[in-house]
Amino acid sequence: MMTRWCILVLLALSCPESSGTDAGVKVKITQKGLEYGRQIGIATLLDNLKTINVPDISGKQDVFPIGDVSYSLTGIEIVDVGLPQSEVGLVPGTGVSLTISNAYINLRGNWRVKYLGFISDSGSFDLAVSGLTISVTISVQSDETGRPMVSSANCAASVGRASITFHGGASWLYNLFSSFINDALRDAIQSQICPLVSDAINKMNPHLKTLNVLAKVDQYAEIEYSMVESPVISASSIDLGLKGEFYNIGAHQEPPFSPVPFSLPLEDTNMLYMGVSTFTANSAGFVYNTAGVLSITITDDMIPSSSPFRLDTKTFGNFIPQIAKQFPGLKMDLLVKTATAPTVTFAPNNMTLQASATITAYAIQPNTTLTPLFILNVDAGVSGQIYVTGVKVAGNLTLNTMNVTLGTSFVGPFEVKSIASIFQLVLKAVVIPKVNDLLNQGFPLPAIGDMNLVNTQLVIMKDYVLIGTDVQFTI
Repeated sequence: MMTRWCILVLLALSCPESSGTDAGVKVKITQKGLEYGRQIGIATLLDNLKTINVPDISGKQDVFPIGDVSYSLTGIEIVDVGLPQSEVGLVPGTGVSLTISNAYINLRGNWRVKYLGFISDSGSFDLAVSGLTISVTISVQSDETGRPMVSSANCAASVGRASITFHGGASWLYNLFSSFINDALRDAIQSQICPLVSDAINKMNPHLKTLNVLAKVDQYAEIEYSMVESPVISASSIDLGLKGEFYNIGAHQEPPFSPVPFSLPLEDTNMLYMGVSTFTANSAGFVYNTAGVLSITITDDMIPSSSPFRLDTKTFGNFIPQIAKQFPGLKMDLLVKTATAPTVTFAPNNMTLQASATITAYAIQPNTTLTPLFILNVDAGVSGQIYVTGVKVAGNLTLNTMNVTLGTSFVGPFEVKSIASIFQLVLKAVVIPKVNDLLNQGFPLPAIGDMNLVNTQLVIMKDYVLIGTDVQFTI
């Protein structure tokens, strides 16, 4: 779990060349977020330190008045590890630092001695290592794929004291040169700590490759979360800018508009803050409009059975008599299609969407041929609600205003005002619910594998949506 949380932090520390592009999505990791990472990391580091392998130690020591004593310490194993004090912090402009103090490691093993050429003895011993201090700084670079790659920039470990106690047999003999043994064991342990820390950091790299830098939304679109600028590391947070742009899958075409600069507020109640800009939302509209999927064919069976009108020439003939005369007793289809990409606007506590579309009405001939009747131009004003579900942003729309004008008529002139209410009902009853079905599926936020968002709050700001959240990782 530590590695996955660190991935989120370390993403913020990767420093590719700045493209000079403004961010569509911004992320802020607060001190509270780092503290959560520390709690998870300490638990994992405890497990790592339990893998310390102290090699067997043997040699000779001149012990007065006995003379040379051959000794060996074998089967040394970890009994307990404690990391009671630790601190994680940010070094402005540099990276993340982790400091552990007053740590301890308790070990046990077996001893054996031989002296005076023929006397041998054996027993057990306990080793208490205390005052252990570890200090490490994490460096982040880009690998060949442009993804973050981490390593230990510097690491220092020191053991304050090592105390050994011998049990059984001629323990008194070992106690005569215990200080020598203490030093040997302390050095053996101290020399392994930083390599273990470095190995733990290197194990993050395979997980870094799982970041959803390019996240699939559906069969038409994907969203890119690559970094567009170097992170800003202060004493209290890590701030980074992500591209946050939708693309057609397999065809990355830039939209005819650019991100508007924005800044996240100085909030620190949550672990993580994300700002999703209007650029991100509008790039989605551009992508789906370019793909030609912002259209729907409405048939009569899609109209609620309780509706006072049906999609047929009889109903429309009541308002446009020439339709009933020229095409009596026929069913009709309506093709609703965007004329341009919809435009989203974020204002404080308010989201609106403007959409321009055409509605083409067809009469369905007995042989299923479609005969066009008229084309209407529609400008619709829509309000929206946005919410977070899982690790996605989703939403739903409500039709507020609609202006309908006649584009082309194939049945002669008629007053559009007479049928405007019909099409308003069609949009409210059929089109908007279909759009909401898609919006409720949401699009992915920057995430790592098993990351969950909790205590999430969403506020619509000027030009962006602010998401404040805490984070949890599950196994």
